[in-house]
Order: sequence, then C-alpha cells, then structure tokens
Amino acid sequence: MKVIIVGGVAGGATTATRLRRLDEKAEIIMIDRGNHISFANCGLPYYVGDVIKRKEDLLLQTPESFNKRFNIDVRIRQEVIEIKPEEKKVLIKKVDSGEEYEESYDKLVLSPGAEPINPFKNLKSKRIKTLRTVEDSIEIKEYIRNNNIRDVTIIGGGYIGVEMAENLINYPNLSITIVQKGSHLINPIDEDMACFVHRELDKNGVKLILNNSVNEIKETEEKLEIVLENKTIETDFVVLCIGVRAEITLAINSGLKIGEKGILVDEYMQTSNKDIYALGDAVMVKNSITENIGYTPLAGPANRQARIVANNIVGKTSSYEGTIGSSILKIFKYSLAITGLNERMCRVNNINYKTIIISQNSHAGYYPNAKLITIKTLYNDANGEILGAQVWGKEGVDKICDILATAIKMKMTAYDLEKLELCYAPPFSSAKSPVNILGNAIVNQIEGLVDTITWQKTEELKDKEGCCVLDVRTSEEYEKGKCEKSMHIPLDEIRNRIKELDKSKEYLVYCRTGLRSYIACRILKQNGFKVKNITGGYYLYSVINSKK
Repeated sequence: MKVIIVGGVAGGATTATRLRRLDEKAEIIMIDRGNHISFANCGLPYYVGDVIKRKEDLLLQTPESFNKRFNIDVRIRQEVIEIKPEEKKVLIKKVDSGEEYEESYDKLVLSPGAEPINPFKNLKSKRIKTLRTVEDSIEIKEYIRNNNIRDVTIIGGGYIGVEMAENLINYPNLSITIVQKGSHLINPIDEDMACFVHRELDKNGVKLILNNSVNEIKETEEKLEIVLENKTIETDFVVLCIGVRAEITLAINSGLKIGEKGILVDEYMQTSNKDIYALGDAVMVKNSITENIGYTPLAGPANRQARIVANNIVGKTSSYEGTIGSSILKIFKYSLAITGLNERMCRVNNINYKTIIISQNSHAGYYPNAKLITIKTLYNDANGEILGAQVWGKEGVDKICDILATAIKMKMTAYDLEKLELCYAPPFSSAKSPVNILGNAIVNQIEGLVDTITWQKTEELKDKEGCCVLDVRTSEEYEKGKCEKSMHIPLDEIRNRIKELDKSKEYLVYCRTGLRSYIACRILKQNGFKVKNITGGYYLYSVINSKK
C-alpha cells in the first residue's frame, strides 16, 4: 500500500507515524511546501516573547530523524498542486526549482492546515505580519528589535492575538494595542467572563480598542495608519491575528465536497472520494453537543483525527465522535480554560440552558496561597446535563476544566458532578472539590432551593419599584465597595433584622462569591420572602465594573 500525506505538523505527521506503527511495509510519503515537517506552531508566540529561547526547540522532528525512526519519505519544499482522483495520482512541484512530477497513491491524506486571514495583502509592507510558521516568528522578532519599533498593534483578539500581546509587552519600551471588531476578546467565552481577560490585560499595560473593525491600513514613510470605524490610529508595526481560513483550494479543484469553511468528511474522516481522507484545520466536523457541522481548528482534535485516519487506512475501523472545543490560554499570571457551548451557541441552536457562576479556592483555604477559581457553567435546566464551562484563575484551572470537559463528553449531569470522587489533600484541593460544589449549586437551582439572577439582569431591575438589591457581606467588606443602591444587612444579622424587610418586594441578594448570599436566600425564602441569588457575587461585579 502506498500512502501520500499532504502537509505535516500535528495532523500529517501524526497520521504518518501511527500508520507506520500499524503497517511496517506501507510506502509512506509526506509532502510539505514549508521548511519544516513537524514544528510546535502553538509555541510560536512564546518564541517571539523569548519564553522559548531557541528556534531549535520548536522543531519536533526533521526529515532525517523522521526517516531514520519511522522509515517515512519526507519531502519538504515540495507542493502538491493537483490531485487526479480518477488516476489516483498527484502532481507535485518543487518549490525551489519549479520542477514538476507525478506520484501515484493508493490512499491520499489531506492535512494542509489553515492560513491566517489577511485582508490587506495588497499592501506589501514589512510592517504587517501574520504568524503561521517558524520563519514568521523569526521575522517578527527581528524586525521589532532591529527597527526601533515602539508601538505594535495587534488586529484581532483571539487566542493568538492575546498570546502575542502577552509576549510582546515584555519588550523594553514597547506599547501594545489590541483592536477587536467585537465587544470582547476571545470569542468562545461570554462577555461577563471576558471582563476578567480585559482587566488582566489592562493591568499589564495592554491597551484595548473594542467594537471597532479595521476599514483600511495605510503606510506612510515612518508609520502605519489604521483606519477604524470611528477613528484613525498610528502604529509602527501590525500583527494580524484575525483568524484562520482552511486551505481548501486543492480539495476544491479536485472536486471534493466542501462546506462553508472547510472540507466535508464523514465520521471516518473520509472525504467524498473514498480513497482520500482529510483532517485537522482543513476540515469541518460535528459538534458533539449540537451535532451541527462546524469549524474548530485546534491541535487536540487534529491529533485524534490523525489516529483515526491511519486506523481506517489499514482497515481498523475507527470513527470521530466530534469536538466540544476544549482549549486553554495563559494570560500573564492567570489561565482561561474553555469547553463546550457558550451562551451565544445555545441561543443560536435553540438549546434550553441556564448559567451559574461560582468562585472557589483552588485548594483548602487554611493551606497557604490558595487562589480563587471562577467557574461559569452552562447546563440544561430540564435534566442538569452540563453543556459548557469557562474557568478563570491562577492555578487548578486546567484540572477543573478537564473534569468538566470529560463530563460534557460523557453527557454527565450536575447530579453526577456531586458524586465524583476526586483527589484531595490540603495543598491540592478541598475535601469538597470546586466541581462537587458546582454540582451542588446547580442541583440547588434545579430543585428549587434557590433561583439565581445575573448582574446584567440585576442592573435592569434594581431601579424598578418592587426590587431591592441586598448585600449580606460584613460591614468591613461593604465599606470597601458595594453595588450602587444596595441595602446592607450582614448575613449573621439577617434573622434578627428580618422585620426591616418588606415581603411585597423581591430581594436580589449578593455576597462576595455567592455562598453566603445562598444561605441568606434560604433563610428569607423559608420566611416567605421573594429572593434571587446574584450569580458571581461582588467579586464578578467588581471585575465587570472595573473600567467604568
């Protein structure tokens, strides 16, 4: 059997090595038009920021090492320019010489990846760069250092944009601005959780321009002028992080079925041609929760798809069950982890959902240096099934989100979260893990022990007659900061001062994180009062309002 793999990095290289482990006698040819067959593209921003010191550390394999260990014919700086499905041949062009030749195949694997979106290609300027390859990262690094650059503007506030901002802000005397078309950075999260990201970037000197799309970039003798919707700004250098577009030209020209954003494949990663497979950033796959076909260019799914492709090529039937979009991002001293659906996705797909936000210590509070973790979870109000989560904090974020990702994949409910037996010792967690507490909190809502309300809805209601915001924190906490127009009764005084409250009103109750306010709600509800617990507490309120 002869297999040709188009493209390396996560998808192509993993397919090749899995295939070799399954079939020692297969002829495997891997073709890539770049200089490197396997490199850590997720590490490129950290190389720009000198966190990763040596370029060589990004190179996972060389053509020579690949061939020596796996007996794979690796051909770099060569490009497949045409597929001839009827003949089961590809036309290959050598990048340096322009020489063309044909190669036959039994099975063909397309792993061309995705290219950064650049709407300003007509402006040929060394001051505008995208980030995709090792060479791109070297050019960005060297240009900033060698050309007295003092101001860098990052267009696009997704994962790569935020990572670039974090890494470039450490350059001496360099000012960093992120321009984002939407109302918040990191599109997969909700606006309330994005406030944590905005605050941390602001604290570290990164400027944000939100709700502004870029209409044009002009180059003058010394500067770039960025024409936004409502103003023009000047900068020395631009890094485009708008997003990526699947490399599908080859597939289109070959007559393969194409979706809105990528190549269409079945559950076996097989294209509309039974002898051609595709994977990674080039394909569209099913979302495990909505079951809709979408585009999720992440390294984790690409690696899993590669294993499935190799299995199916040798007749070991395997299927890809879809993705839930689990990811994590370092933002200075904090981490942001995401899995499953956000509120927008639930609304678009008409999914019945509710949200809850809790904040818990990363480990036992009496053990030194516990850090607060904030968890926003979306769940089905009918059965408690977990739909999505966004987790923010300084430690333990990956652990919490991985548990919730597993819960989503296995269609677990809040009742299942309550029952999980997770590791505990004071330096690592609490006897009741934040995940257990999350389950408790959701079950409390489902079973009617408490109803919750968001700060957004609270802001809409607090000035209306019949509504009152009640702060149940201590007097010391209240004096340091409070929600406007809130009345104050500390939790421990609620029972003795209950006559000060009016049963004709609805009380929207908050404490620092939501636990004490839940206790207050239980006291008041059992005494005949209408109450709602404000999810996220004053901690979230202070973050949301930190720039107001």
